[in-house]
Amino acid sequence: MKKLSMDELNRLSVEEFKKVEKTPIVIVLDNVRSLNNVGSAFRTSDAFLVEKIILCGITGTPPHREIQKTALGATESVNWEYAANTLEAVQRLKNDGYMVCAIEQVDVSVPLDQFEVTKNEKYALVFGNEVFGVEESIISAADRVIEIPQLGTKHSLNISVSLGIVVWDLISKLKKLA
Repeated sequence: MKKLSMDELNRLSVEEFKKVEKTPIVIVLDNVRSLNNVGSAFRTSDAFLVEKIILCGITGTPPHREIQKTALGATESVNWEYAANTLEAVQRLKNDGYMVCAIEQVDVSVPLDQFEVTKNEKYALVFGNEVFGVEESIISAADRVIEIPQLGTKHSLNISVSLGIVVWDLISKLKKLA
C-alpha cells in the first residue's frame, strides 16, 4: 500500500473543472461569519463538483486571505455569486426549479439518513450562521428541512463539517440513482 502522488490522483485542472458537468447542487451560505468556513465551503464544493455557491448577507466573498487559506484555490474553480438578501436568493432558486433544503434542527426536520433524493432533481442546500443558524424566514421558505442526527451533548456541528456530511450524503444517494 502506498499513498498516491498528486499526478496519480488525476485531478482536473481549473479549466477542465469549469467545463465538466456539475452535480445539480447549489450551496447557499446564509450570513456565515467565519471566512475559514467560507473557504471550506469552496473546497468541499470543488471536491464534489458542486454547481455553485451563493454567498449571502454578511458572508465574506473572495478574494480574501482567510478564505484562500482553507479554499486552497477552489475560489478559482467553483462558480459563486453574492446576494445581499438570502430570502431573495432562495426564491430565485425555487423559481429556477431547485428544491431548497435548509440544514437546521426544527420540529419537522427530516433526518439526513432518511432524506430521499429524486433523480433529475436540482437541490439548493442552505447553511446558516454559526451562532444563529438558518434564518426563520428561510426555514419557512424552504421545501424541506434536513437535520444531521447527533448523539452527544452538543447539538450542533461546525458549518464546514455539516456541509461536508450533507453534500457527501446527497452525492452518494444521487450516484445510486444514476
